[in-house]
Amino acid sequence: MALFPAFAGLSEAPDGGSSRKELDWLSNPSFCVGSITSLSQQTEAAPAHVSEGSPLTSQGNNAAADTGHRFVWLEDIQAVTGETFRTDKKPDPANWEYKSLYRGDIARYKRKGDSCLGINPKKQCISWEGTSTEKKHSRKQVERYFTKKSVGLMNIDGVAISSKTEPPSSEPISFIPVKDLEDAAPVTTWLNPLGIYDQSTTQWLQGQGPPEQESKQPDAQPGSESAALKAKVEEFNRRVRENPRDTQLWMAFVAFQDEVMKSPGLYAIEEGEQEKRKRSLKLILEKKLAILERAIESNQSSVDLKLAKLKLCTEFWEPSTLVKEWQKLIFLHPNNTALWQKYLLFCQSQFSTFSISKIHSLYGKCLSTLSAVKDGSILSHPALPGTEEAMFALFLQQCHFLRQAGHSEKAVSLFQAMVDFTFFKPDSVKDLPTKGQVEFFEPFWDSGEPRAGEKGARGWKAWMHQQERGGWVVINPDEDDDEPEEDDQEIKDKTLPRWQIWLAAERSRDQRHWQPWRPEKTKKQTEEDCEDPERQVLFDDIGQSLIRLCSHDLQFQLVEAFLQFLGVPSGFTPPASCLYLAMDENSIFDNGLYDEKPLTFFNPSFSGASCVGRMDRLGCPRWTRGQNREGEEFIRNVFHLVMPLFSGKEKSQLCFSWLQYEIAKVIWCLHPKNKKRLKSQGKNCKKLAKNLLKEPENCNNFCLWKQYAHLEWLLGNTEDARKVFDTALGMAGSRELKDSDLCELSLLYAELEVELSPEVRGAATARAVHILTKLTESSPYGPYAGQVSAVRILKARKAYEHALQDCLGDSCVSDPAPTDSCSRLISLAKCFMLFQYLTIGIDAAVRIYEQVFAKLNSSVFPEGSGEGDSASSQSWTSVLEAITLMHTSLLRFHMKVSVYPLAPLREALSQALKLYPGNQVLWRSYVQIQNKSHSASKTRRFFDTITRSAKPLEPWLFAIEAEKLRKRLVETVQRLDGREIHATIPETGLMHRIQALFENAMRSDSGSQCPLLWRMYLNFLVSLGNKERSKGVFYKALQNCPWAKVLYLDAVEYFPDEMQEILDLMTEKELRVRLPLEELELLLED
Repeated sequence: MALFPAFAGLSEAPDGGSSRKELDWLSNPSFCVGSITSLSQQTEAAPAHVSEGSPLTSQGNNAAADTGHRFVWLEDIQAVTGETFRTDKKPDPANWEYKSLYRGDIARYKRKGDSCLGINPKKQCISWEGTSTEKKHSRKQVERYFTKKSVGLMNIDGVAISSKTEPPSSEPISFIPVKDLEDAAPVTTWLNPLGIYDQSTTQWLQGQGPPEQESKQPDAQPGSESAALKAKVEEFNRRVRENPRDTQLWMAFVAFQDEVMKSPGLYAIEEGEQEKRKRSLKLILEKKLAILERAIESNQSSVDLKLAKLKLCTEFWEPSTLVKEWQKLIFLHPNNTALWQKYLLFCQSQFSTFSISKIHSLYGKCLSTLSAVKDGSILSHPALPGTEEAMFALFLQQCHFLRQAGHSEKAVSLFQAMVDFTFFKPDSVKDLPTKGQVEFFEPFWDSGEPRAGEKGARGWKAWMHQQERGGWVVINPDEDDDEPEEDDQEIKDKTLPRWQIWLAAERSRDQRHWQPWRPEKTKKQTEEDCEDPERQVLFDDIGQSLIRLCSHDLQFQLVEAFLQFLGVPSGFTPPASCLYLAMDENSIFDNGLYDEKPLTFFNPSFSGASCVGRMDRLGCPRWTRGQNREGEEFIRNVFHLVMPLFSGKEKSQLCFSWLQYEIAKVIWCLHPKNKKRLKSQGKNCKKLAKNLLKEPENCNNFCLWKQYAHLEWLLGNTEDARKVFDTALGMAGSRELKDSDLCELSLLYAELEVELSPEVRGAATARAVHILTKLTESSPYGPYAGQVSAVRILKARKAYEHALQDCLGDSCVSDPAPTDSCSRLISLAKCFMLFQYLTIGIDAAVRIYEQVFAKLNSSVFPEGSGEGDSASSQSWTSVLEAITLMHTSLLRFHMKVSVYPLAPLREALSQALKLYPGNQVLWRSYVQIQNKSHSASKTRRFFDTITRSAKPLEPWLFAIEAEKLRKRLVETVQRLDGREIHATIPETGLMHRIQALFENAMRSDSGSQCPLLWRMYLNFLVSLGNKERSKGVFYKALQNCPWAKVLYLDAVEYFPDEMQEILDLMTEKELRVRLPLEELELLLED
């Protein structure tokens, strides 16, 4: 057999003599042909697959066994079939050196479908790593409403729709008819056999188009709208031409320009100009400005038109140009207090030109100019009505401005000077104009004489009298021990970060150094001994801001405002013009003890304005902690100085405020349950109350008796408190229901008894009924002896009904409501409501409220007028507000002690808040009860309704607080062990909703210039972790409120890395920095 099968035939050739020898080396004598035949037969019996790519082949295992594991060439086998296979046992190192086979060795194929034969599709599946064989459909993503393209679609003008006016039919129809353009009878043709196709469809089936006139019909609709607008413009032009003095008409014409610019181009000349004009804000401003200039030409004395022009020009004028225009306007109208108010706010909120000294001098110029107008020194401009009240409001605005800027010493000095300038004025200078009086006041201020709040203060008049006599005042040195210096304890922990140490020290100095520094003559101090020259207040800092207050009410309000400024809850609310400017801390959201005791809760109203020396971080609970030792002595000296200046109700109000301040500190000690401090504070408070009651004019002062008894009750001395109440009621005699103070005393006594623990509620209720019943009887009051009989209860109810009818009848007769009748109606209605609640039930108390509300509501808002008379309506509004508070408190208490639906309370609060959108107590109650609801839609709709119509800022603030409470509740549910947030409830919309509320609230002037609103916004963004946007909001806040030091302190806390830049900014704008960084470095080195 040949060695190579291809040459097998050569060896057997017949003529192979010579060639045989040449090819002999190709033969293999040891190879047997028989084995090949048996091998080919086995190969045919065992089919296999052939891999044609392998050159080196071998037989299968069975063939190898038969042939003795010998290898043959596949071509040597005679019967080669398509089912023969080859094997290659040589390992390929690339298989383990690389992650996959070489792509050139893998056969290409196309997979049909993603399934695989032989698997159970219900239990098994195959995940192919390659690309899917499904045909990729180019699916266009649906555009959301907030995308740029969708927002652009909203600017496209809609098609004007006009319908034929037909008289309404008397018969009701069950469907809305669809009418054709022409009410013609249907025509049946071979193309329209049923007569159901309209004319355009029939023409389309015939292959025809609409007539040329009809094809142009849709384009005529915008033309009709344009014609209507053009007619309105012509109407406005005609009216302002006929009535050029009507300023309201001019303002309406200016507002109409927004509607004109949103419409299709009314004055478009070229194609494409319409779209440009629609999107051009500058064009709208120029159009409005042109109208306003025409209006001002016809109304040279109109301040409203000039203000509108200045507000409009803010968009595209430089700040320096605006300031010059403002100065021109002020020069022309120096007697307009509203204009001065707007001018001061404009200059105060211009960050580029702002500095504390400029604004402070501007306030002085404003008040001195208005004083000259009021004195008649400026003959060309007489004083307008309400000038004195507006000057007082501007003075308070200046004091809060200085307090918020950190210059507390100047603000306190202003109040001190005003107290001397108003109440202790010598008789010899009273007839002089204000400027002359101020010149005489300067020597007193520079003399070193003790001022209001300082020990030994006697006043300007006594000093002047002493100077005229030529005597000398002997000053006795203080026997009190000096207070230890606290400078060494300013930095308690030097391991803290630098910014924390600076913040703590800065706030500590603000709290301790709010009083002006003055050299003590007993210690032979001079002005050079002051370590911080900024603590000294010169006469030039306050001289221009001194004003004369001739009204007795304004003089008393000055004292109340001074006490409120020091942190005493005097009940004074800042005027509306400066209320939101002074609002800088979030105590308006604190409920205090309202949840525990809804009837007798203590609510010291500060209206969101911090007291002097307090610049706490946002979220710090506002409890009246009082001042330090020097501050408490200062407040006592002020009370001792001003109380002899008043008598009657006003003096009683001052005593009431003083005692309430001490009780507030007792409540603060009760809150953290500090027993040691509570004991000492309670002892001091009782001592003050007894000393006040010992004075002859206060023996029958039921307000003080009520506060003293309430203090004993708060301290836990219930029996002692009952003795005090019984003693006070026994002194009253038989005044019955005529004294409002006596009614308030009995009401508080009854409410405290009702609010006792559930174990003694039955006896407590009987005591309360006894108190309210004895109030109606003519016999002297006696302590509780047992259950009140039913006959006495019926008599008391009749007495209450007659007294209430008499009060309501007097209210309708007297147009300017006297104060006594208002207070009597309030106390009487409260007592009657509580009496009905205890004897009959909550429904009877609600009926009393509804009766009083219906009667007074018609007086406040008579039919046919939007608002009542300003003099009478305000007093009756306060009556309604007080009775509404009693109504809601009763409902809350009833829900606390028994099962009662929430709907009546929610409805009562909703109705009340629509009438009094600025009442913070009602808002707190509403937010708290609505926070328990799982659905926020009703709350949001209500807030949206109120914020659209109400001018106060409180609805915006409490809407934000309600959403923040809801967000906090959701996060509490999502948190696990207080650490990680699990987003099980997708409430991401809350974050965007709160941000939108902040932005909308700041669109108004009162919102954009409210420091509290900016502090809340900044705190919210920082809590989300959005640092970059928080910085942007901080700098935006500075553009509107650059004077608020608390904003800078918050920024140091939120952005510690920017501390140096923030302090440089404060120094540049002249805000008060009590601890410079250089001094901090020295303190840290010691």
